[in-house]
Amino acid sequence: MKTDIKNRADIEKLVTIFYGRVMKDPAISYFFNDVAKVNWENHLPKMCDFFENILLSSGNYDGNPMSAHEELHKKSEVKGEHFHYWNTLFDATVDELFSGAKADEIKQRATNIAAAMMQKAHR
Repeated sequence: MKTDIKNRADIEKLVTIFYGRVMKDPAISYFFNDVAKVNWENHLPKMCDFFENILLSSGNYDGNPMSAHEELHKKSEVKGEHFHYWNTLFDATVDELFSGAKADEIKQRATNIAAAMMQKAHR
């Protein structure tokens, strides 16, 4: 039986599984592996901090994801379909692992953030 997202360990599980899929995904891995040349060992803890902060108000994230994605977009255009695909993969991973109010909230927040990034990238 699935439970809701309740702590850092749950966020780490989600981030690790989700980005493990992203790293290998033929539709979007290119942006992470080839364009941004993500150092996954450094990136995954930051993503855990980010999602923990937006979902559980931890206050432990101080990055600027908007500017990072703007730089990525300058190197290789990130299109609406890429954001949509990322969200679809993210939502499917959340749904596979968790169920509840926080699981629904993290999906909605990810959708809202992606929409804001897409809007900013296409100005």
